[in-house]
Amino acid sequence: MSIKKGQSFLFLIIAIILGWTIFKQFDFENLKFEKPALAIVYIVTFVMSVYFLVKNVKREE
Repeated sequence: MSIKKGQSFLFLIIAIILGWTIFKQFDFENLKFEKPALAIVYIVTFVMSVYFLVKNVKREE
């Protein structure tokens, strides 16, 4: 497995786990997060991992 594919796989796993965690922590009745400070960290990391995924896909084409 090349380094690019390994990095893409890593960022994909991170994005899936963080996306699921963000979804589980969001209270849809009150439209708030259970732990807002931690949710901000999760969202920033999620956005960065998706950015690197898209960046790697565009670079491979």
